[in-house]
Amino acid sequence: MSRVPPFSSPFWAPDRHRDRRPMLLTRGRIIAALRAWFGAQEFVEVETAMLRASPGNETHLHAFSTALIDNAGSSSPFYLRTSPEFACKKLLAAGERRIVEFARSFRNRERTALHHPEFTLLEWYRAGEHYETLMKDCSAVLREAALAGGVRQFRCRERSADPFAEPERLTVADAFTRFSGVDLLATLSAGTADGEALGRATQKAGIRIAEDDRWADIFSRIMVERIEPNLGLGRATILDKYPAAVSALAKPACDTRLSQRFEIYVCGIELANGFGEMTDPVEQRRRLEQEMTEKERRYGERYPIDEDFLAALAHMPEAAGIALGLDRLIMLATGASRIEQVLWTPLDDPSQ
Repeated sequence: MSRVPPFSSPFWAPDRHRDRRPMLLTRGRIIAALRAWFGAQEFVEVETAMLRASPGNETHLHAFSTALIDNAGSSSPFYLRTSPEFACKKLLAAGERRIVEFARSFRNRERTALHHPEFTLLEWYRAGEHYETLMKDCSAVLREAALAGGVRQFRCRERSADPFAEPERLTVADAFTRFSGVDLLATLSAGTADGEALGRATQKAGIRIAEDDRWADIFSRIMVERIEPNLGLGRATILDKYPAAVSALAKPACDTRLSQRFEIYVCGIELANGFGEMTDPVEQRRRLEQEMTEKERRYGERYPIDEDFLAALAHMPEAAGIALGLDRLIMLATGASRIEQVLWTPLDDPSQ
C-alpha cells in the first residue's frame, strides 16, 4: 500500500472540511445503526481501558508507550492498547455473555491509505457460541452499514462489492491453490511449518522472497501479492481456516494444522478478523512467548505478557470473538480513498 499523499491544507480548512463532511455524517449514521443492531441482538456495549500494562503480544503490532507515575513519583511503563481484546476476554471471564465495543485503538509504525495511528475497532464477543455465528453477524453488519449509508454497492480503489449478497466462502488453502498455485497444506504438519518447503513452492510460483524469510514471512508475502487482491470482488469473501502457525489467539480446528480463524475481505481490503477463542492458559502463554521471542529477534523489543489476562483465561467460557475495522467499513460505504476522509480530526503526518 502506498503512503498517504500530503494534503495541501489542514483538516479544519473550511474547503477541505466541506468536502469531507458528507462522509463524516454518514459515519455517524452507520455507527448509530450498528449500535441499534447490536442492541437488538442483546449485546451489552462496554468501554474498556485504553491504558494497559501490556498492549498485546503479536509480533508485528507496535504500541505507543508511556509511563504511569504514582503519587510518590515512581514511574511504571504503560502502553496505549493495540486492541481491546484482552480486556474484553476478562469481561467474559467475569460472566458477560455478549459484549460489543466501539474501541478507539492505537498502533505505531502504521500509516497508509488504510492505516491511521489512532483508529476504531468494532469488536464483539459471543460466549458459548461457535465462531461461524460471527460470519452471520458480519453479513448483517455489512448490510446495516450499507442501509445507513444509503448505498447498494461498496466501493474502494475502483473495485466494488454487493453488501447484500451472500459472502463467498473459501479456505486459505483453497485460495493459495487457486490464486498462487502453492500447496499450502503440504508445508504444514501438526505443530510445525516448513519454511524451506514453502519457499521452494513460492519461488516456483514466480514470487520473490528474501533469503532470511521464515514460513510466516513467505505466507504473508503470498497473501499480499497473490491472494488479497482477488478477494471480496463483487461480494464479500470469508477466508476461513487460517494455519495455526499464524493464529496465536485462536483455537485449533479439527485438522490441527489449521485454526478456527477467518477474515472478511471486501474490495480486496481486509475488514475483519474472527476467532474461536483460545481458552487454554498454558498453551496461550506458550504462543504469546513465542510471538515475543520473534518480535525481539526482528525489532529488538518485546512487550510484557499480561499475567492478569492469562489468569482470567482459565475462567473464560468457550467463546467466539471478532475485530472489524470500523473506519474501513465507513470508507467502503462512502467510497473514500483514504482513511483520513472518514475521521473527524485525523493526525498530521510529520513525515510529509
